Amino acid sequence: MLILGLNMFHADSSAAIVADGKTIFAVAEERLNRHKHYGGFPALAVKACLDAAGAKITDVQHVAVGQDSDANLARKVQYALANPAKVLNFIKMRQRKESMRDVRSLLSQALDVDASTLKFEEHHLEHHIAHIASSYYCSPWEKAAGFSYDGSGDFVSTMTARCEGAEIQVLDRVFLPHSLGSFYTMICDFIGYRKYGDEGKVMGLAPYGKDTYIDEIRKIVTLKNGSFQLNMSYFKPLGSSQGMQVLPDGTVRLARHFSEKMEKLFGAPREPHAEITQRDMDLAYAMQSCFEEVFFHLANGLHQRVPHENLAMAGGCALNSVANGKLFDRTPFRRTWIQPAAGDEGLAIGAALHTYHSALKQPRTNEAQMNHAYLGPEFSDAQIESALESAGVKYRRLERAPLLDAVTDQMVQGNVVGWFQGRMEWGPRALGNRSIVTHPGLPDMKDVLNARIKHREWFRPFAPSILAEAQHEYFEHDHPSPYMLHVYKIRPEKRQSLCAVNHVDNTGRLQTVAREENPLYYDLIQTFGRKTGIPVILNTSFNENEPIVCTPQEAIDCFQRTRMDVLAIGSFFACKSEPA
Repeated sequence: MLILGLNMFHADSSAAIVADGKTIFAVAEERLNRHKHYGGFPALAVKACLDAAGAKITDVQHVAVGQDSDANLARKVQYALANPAKVLNFIKMRQRKESMRDVRSLLSQALDVDASTLKFEEHHLEHHIAHIASSYYCSPWEKAAGFSYDGSGDFVSTMTARCEGAEIQVLDRVFLPHSLGSFYTMICDFIGYRKYGDEGKVMGLAPYGKDTYIDEIRKIVTLKNGSFQLNMSYFKPLGSSQGMQVLPDGTVRLARHFSEKMEKLFGAPREPHAEITQRDMDLAYAMQSCFEEVFFHLANGLHQRVPHENLAMAGGCALNSVANGKLFDRTPFRRTWIQPAAGDEGLAIGAALHTYHSALKQPRTNEAQMNHAYLGPEFSDAQIESALESAGVKYRRLERAPLLDAVTDQMVQGNVVGWFQGRMEWGPRALGNRSIVTHPGLPDMKDVLNARIKHREWFRPFAPSILAEAQHEYFEHDHPSPYMLHVYKIRPEKRQSLCAVNHVDNTGRLQTVAREENPLYYDLIQTFGRKTGIPVILNTSFNENEPIVCTPQEAIDCFQRTRMDVLAIGSFFACKSEPA
């Protein structure tokens, strides 16, 4: 049974294909069309899914979409009627969404097939149920609490659920305009980070701040009756796009979120690219602190209703790895399973798996668990060599052990390596297949990477990839973080040896690497550890202000146009310092 899952006409559009309950391929459209956070129809991703499955669209029995414009309709109407000025916006928004619901027509156009030949059954699933499904059904658990939170989806910002067997029972929803995601975005907007996806950047700024504004920010988001609410006087009124708009070319644009009240309290908003002041750092600190307070309050309330140790979590806010790392100390939950694509691209998997298990009543199996994030395209050595030849890159072909030796020797010397191997990662993090890797213990390495390749803000940290069995030796928490979604304190005695990945608050957003998840990447870290005594490498995404590279050609182009020292791509090793 083939099920095609879609996230479409929403930020981070994507497609995934599920065969008999197992996700065999998934990719965000941005990786293929190279438009970051692309929000149109994922035509290229659909084609890639079908190619990976060796199938045609006529072979697909079910198509599932992680969006349902009919969900929570009564609450939408109630809000519109209570805000008469919004009725016209509401009608326009509904008309726009209705025009995007004709999945059969969209697929027939994208794939150039006769719509009458498409026999699939169509399923539309509420946004946050799809989020929870994307995590719970991929987890190894038979029982868990389910939690999803983000900016908005189908007029909801937060959902809690009881997950058991193949069923997800919704317990509570937090409806718009109250949204932790919108709260976070509003503060980011005010301090000059106004693009979709900038929230992750500002999370790295927060530790540079002080608690100057915590009391003021607590007035913006308050706890109430086991939930929370926003003081809307600090926000621009909810408009026709729920704060976000997908333009006809698929570009995602955020509306201004903050009201004049923010300016009266805190002064003029920072303009993008202007100097970051202590005020901006302190606002980021207060924002992160208040976000965490509400999150832990919600999680503790959920645990009282679903008293399991397991928390299956998704939604864009679940990418807040700082909050995730503190969860175990602030709530009774002992284990989390967070989808590697916890944001909206993950809806494609969630919708497909919910259709399989809940709608079609198919049982869960161990084989369907997601044990790694490598669900994207891969390329043969023949394809890679052809791309190297076309680009005029001088290279050597190496067997596995000599390749690992050559790469780690370069890293020991402080050189920067582009590492392109196997299938591309699913989700926003580079997890060792489309990564730039180097030494984590050189004091100037962060500046070197930013000056020569990444060009990121000075305050943003780089991540450590560590052998799973060494985690407790280096970090103060041993809950695994295979998808780089937890931040933990680095032990005091290890901070110097990890100085390039040790953030200002002595934390690291780690990726724990087990051999069964990625044998080649594991062996790379192990080989580096044998040479340095440090079973950790610095890992950042293989890109330069663009979506993470997907194809060999994109990796080679990034290698050639930046001051990267080495490219290890498939079985091939290219070093700029070697004579031509």
